[in-house]
Amino acid sequence: QVRLVESGGGLVQPGGSLRLSCAASGSIISINAMGWYRQAPGKQRESVATISSGGFTNYADSVKGRFTISRDNAKNMVYLQMNSLKPEDTAVYLCNSDILPEDSGMLWGDYWGQGTQVTVSS
Repeated sequence: QVRLVESGGGLVQPGGSLRLSCAASGSIISINAMGWYRQAPGKQRESVATISSGGFTNYADSVKGRFTISRDNAKNMVYLQMNSLKPEDTAVYLCNSDILPEDSGMLWGDYWGQGTQVTVSS
């Protein structure tokens, strides 16, 4: 069974940094795009950053220049380095990925992690 598990969230002061990690596990043939989304209380889920299997990246305007997404294809992992954090970055951050599992009959699936809380506050 394919799973995505995030780690690295926590409480940080404004201006601080955090690095989120997401590990994809299970019987996986291939992984396409990977990305990070976030959802704050009372708000819709929004895309933060995505990265293709070839390394092409895309960022929300609100995080450009502060966040960096990267991936390790050998380890089936994606990372989000978050610098210069602001209180408005407070949210649950979720990992998302397009994955082809071994037992899927060659059907790609859209998988989500459980999320990790990021709180930016003094």
